[in-house]
Amino acid sequence: MSRVCELTGKGPMTGNNVSHAKNRTKRRFLPNLNDVTLASDVLGRSFKFRISAAALRTIDHRGGFDAFLAKAKDSELSANALKVKKDIAKAQAE
Repeated sequence: MSRVCELTGKGPMTGNNVSHAKNRTKRRFLPNLNDVTLASDVLGRSFKFRISAAALRTIDHRGGFDAFLAKAKDSELSANALKVKKDIAKAQAE
């Protein structure tokens, strides 16, 4: 399972462990991913995603899942999230 947020595209970063003697060894900083179920008000159903904790806070800040997807860039979304975004846009147009 890939370690990438489905809504923001946030993935692992690289850096160094630095010892007291300033020895540097490579390491990875992994995003804080959680399995969550997000409800869409427009479609009236829920969707499961693997998203970062920062993305979950952003969803609350923007006023819900539908509002977050409306502002989200298509290049950052996973294929599953992109399909949900298009379904929501189609339902709002009707």
